[in-house]
Amino acid sequence: MGDFNLALVIVAIVVCALVLLFNVYLLVNYQHPDDANQAYFPKLVVVLGLSVAAISILMLPADVANRQACRHAIYNGACSLTLPMKDLWLAIYIADAVLVFFVIPFAMFYYEGDQDKSVGKRVKSALLWVVTTGIVCALVLGILYGLIGKVDFTVMHLSSSTASFPSSWSFSSGQPCIGGGSHQCAAYQAPASAEKTWTMRATFPEYVVALATVVGSVLFTIFGGVGIACLPLGLIFSFIRRPKAVITRSQYIKEATELGKKARELKKAADALHQEERSGSKGRKWRKNVKAVEKELLQLEEDVKLLEEMYPQGEKAETTWAMTVLGYLAKLVLGILGLIVSVAWVAHIVIYLLINPPLSPFLNEVFIKLDDVWGLLGTVAFAFFCFYLLLAVIAGAMMLGLRLVFITIHPMKWGATLMNSFLFNVALILLCSISVIQFCATAFGYYAQATAAQEIFGHTLESLRGIKYLYKYNVFQIAFVALAGLTFVYYAAFGWRRKKPSGRFQLSS
Repeated sequence: MGDFNLALVIVAIVVCALVLLFNVYLLVNYQHPDDANQAYFPKLVVVLGLSVAAISILMLPADVANRQACRHAIYNGACSLTLPMKDLWLAIYIADAVLVFFVIPFAMFYYEGDQDKSVGKRVKSALLWVVTTGIVCALVLGILYGLIGKVDFTVMHLSSSTASFPSSWSFSSGQPCIGGGSHQCAAYQAPASAEKTWTMRATFPEYVVALATVVGSVLFTIFGGVGIACLPLGLIFSFIRRPKAVITRSQYIKEATELGKKARELKKAADALHQEERSGSKGRKWRKNVKAVEKELLQLEEDVKLLEEMYPQGEKAETTWAMTVLGYLAKLVLGILGLIVSVAWVAHIVIYLLINPPLSPFLNEVFIKLDDVWGLLGTVAFAFFCFYLLLAVIAGAMMLGLRLVFITIHPMKWGATLMNSFLFNVALILLCSISVIQFCATAFGYYAQATAAQEIFGHTLESLRGIKYLYKYNVFQIAFVALAGLTFVYYAAFGWRRKKPSGRFQLSS
């Protein structure tokens, strides 16, 4: 037992260090050249936020492994667990909430502040927004916790009398209790009137986690439901729409000229919007035009990249074209693998969560069998399925951002990602990571049974007043599957079409 505990502690320390190093690597390689050697505070927040999100996802497999430390004990209190997982869960998710609602907004307001202002004024402006947000959040949390911050557990009221220790026992289906009289001690035979409600007040940290989970669940359901379909299908249809052959030089010059005209139009439009911003005219029309310029600029960048792929230049043009072909083949392979994972996820939700009683443990049983093959194989597969949901959230946010006016576009690009886009995506990942853990703890309840995560995200969350009905009737799971199905239909109908370059761009008047 001691060797197991020591090994788990060592693995936890090593994984945390690797996560930190990997997030620093992502930041260095994804950041925009304009942010090099500056914006250190937003960068620190990005690394910290990504680390908290990754560690929170990895904590569920760790929770399962931690419970294995007591698998030979007669009851859980008969041994000491390696890690205090319940305290760690609450700590990591309180940190998650603080980062999402306070630290990241401050960093974004400071980074996006008017560069002509002094550092002090930018800090003051950012603090004003964050303090206002903090006061509103504190008031809302305090009022809700005071009014409905209780959990209502449904229990079965059973009773039996006491008797002297007999020489023999004579229990039967007709006499399940000790002694005579009318007693109800058999839960299976208990009538509906035996059900009682046991009410107690939730702890404030658990209540904060629960509300953050509900907010994250709304975003996770929308973005994750769309993303679990568009993530693999986007890769597959990218292969279908790939350039089939190299174009001629004259075709290249013609296309490049058209893109140059489009770039000048967008620059002119962006300058006009900047002037409107300086004059204080930031109404609905201005925001709509900003979104239109962002969308057109993103499309222009994709068109330029596609043109460069169709006409490779330089001494290694043939090698460049060969790498392009291999890149699209890799997208096809990853898309097919991702499609298998997405279909498995949707099938598991339907089979294990939406049908009562479940038709099969499905992926739960797969993970258990993988653990039998090698101790950590099931845990690794379990962590992969959880991380895949986070990737789906990012893909869904990107897809909806291109099509809905009220969602801001924050693309992540290798070597060209500004800190505000980094911070936005980190906030989205952090907010949805809570819901991903709750979703996985429910979806893989058979594999992750008797863990601290189930205690927090299962019993407490699903019994909280005002919230429990969302989970009792599987509202989020049903909406997730419905959005995934609609996105599959959308891609089947329109995903194979090649995007046509838009005409002359004009701001709406």
